[in-house]
Amino acid sequence: MSGARVRTLSVTPVKATRLQVVDSVDLDETGARGNRRFFVIDQRHRMVNSKILGALQKVVSEFDEASRRLSFRFPDGRVVQDEVGAGEDEIEVRFFSSARLARVVDGPWSQAVSDLVGQPLRLVDGGPAVDRGREGAVSLISRASLDRLASEAGVDDLDARRFRMLIEIDGVDAHAEDSWIGRSVQVGPAVLRFEGNVGRCLITSRDPDTGEVTLPTLDVLREYRSDVECTEPLPFGVYGRVLQGGRVSVGDPVTVGDPVTVSSV
Repeated sequence: MSGARVRTLSVTPVKATRLQVVDSVDLDETGARGNRRFFVIDQRHRMVNSKILGALQKVVSEFDEASRRLSFRFPDGRVVQDEVGAGEDEIEVRFFSSARLARVVDGPWSQAVSDLVGQPLRLVDGGPAVDRGREGAVSLISRASLDRLASEAGVDDLDARRFRMLIEIDGVDAHAEDSWIGRSVQVGPAVLRFEGNVGRCLITSRDPDTGEVTLPTLDVLREYRSDVECTEPLPFGVYGRVLQGGRVSVGDPVTVGDPVTVSSV
């Protein structure tokens, strides 16, 4: 464990758009600051992601907090950008199985992304839009786990962005992170507590740049991970909460501590 380090950090300001690799992130109890702040909803006010609309991963989104400028870069090179204003009144939306309030974002982005996917979508500001809330504010996968899955799938390499995790680490054995559930883990200055396994869905079968289905990841996981004791089916990586925030950077050391309960911190 002494050699474990942060290898890659991946974020996006708009959920379901292409992940971008960054040098550092600022963590607080809600996760990486600015990560997945926005998401898109359909006409029934339901959040949609790239599980169904893989084309969303073709969009590169960037948001500058200081200027409040949000840009979408599309596959043809076109860039749609503007300043994010106050938007409309808050509306109730469905985020997976739960209801939450979000503010519709006025501007050119909704129409542009609707044209790309071929159905009406609206951009909303309702983040952080991480899948499991504060309990899953961070997610982590090891390079060794990725290499093991690549070997099982018969491919040379797997892009970590396919699994849309915040933190990729190096220096541990394959699936070592499974044993960290319930323990404190220090990543740079931040302290995390991992709560469970990340159960996988169709998104992982999509190429992280094109959104096209290119690898039967669920079949591969089912073949060699179906008998693993886990908190969610088809486990690959772990999710957790932030106990102590801070700026986490590529190269930071990763140290596993003792079991810890939320009430004890």
